[in-house]
Amino acid sequence: MDIEQKQAEIIGQLVDRASRSTSHPCLFAFSEILALLNVAQLEGITHSVCPDVLCLFAHGTWGDYKCSPSRIPPLSPDQVLKPKQLTLLTLAESNKVLPYDTLMVELVVTNVRQLEDFLINECMYAHDTDFVDKLNIFHGIVRRKLDQLKRCFEVPFAAGRDLRPGQLGDMLLALSNWLNTSENLLGSIQDMLKWADNMSEMDKKHRKEAEEGVEEVKRSLSMKGDVDSRGHKEMFGELSGVMDYEEDGIRPKRRRHPKPR
Repeated sequence: MDIEQKQAEIIGQLVDRASRSTSHPCLFAFSEILALLNVAQLEGITHSVCPDVLCLFAHGTWGDYKCSPSRIPPLSPDQVLKPKQLTLLTLAESNKVLPYDTLMVELVVTNVRQLEDFLINECMYAHDTDFVDKLNIFHGIVRRKLDQLKRCFEVPFAAGRDLRPGQLGDMLLALSNWLNTSENLLGSIQDMLKWADNMSEMDKKHRKEAEEGVEEVKRSLSMKGDVDSRGHKEMFGELSGVMDYEEDGIRPKRRRHPKPR
């Protein structure tokens, strides 16, 4: 009797904690709660939080809840908002541009005003709770842009959800493909770096050869200039001597007049 009573107390505590987690404004992952071994003991009890409800919050959408009214107990007002937010995160996993018409159908919204109020107040910005303010958490589960002209909701970033059953293999495959692509890209970058290094060395070699060729031409021109200068000096020196000699030869001699007696 004591064991059964203790077990009932434990289950009651777990149910209470699970109930608070599903309505918590900053909690969007429930796999850890669902994976607890004691959750299996909740099957068959009449309570608003049961394995089906936890599965809905971990993997389901608002449409799943509306399609299973008999299997999932009614949610409390604090719990109703969370499946709608999780539905938006699920849609943003595969599409970064969400048309208003699609959102209105998935969220069961009747007009654009209600849809935009939900996106702005419940998804773009978190509630002003003491918990959010104390932890300084990023306000909002999506980074977004409302395009009223095109009637769409652009979502470049969204918070992640729990992996659904069977989704782990797809994620591992996607990560493996990403790793292979990254390795190939890294190899291509390394090849380009090697090619750039080789081209740089060749450019340095050609530049050095060109500079050496320029210096050689300068030295050759300088030597040729010295030789021409010496030749000009010798040639002009000889011509100067000849001209002096000729000038001396043709210069008239001065006649001396006899002195008067």
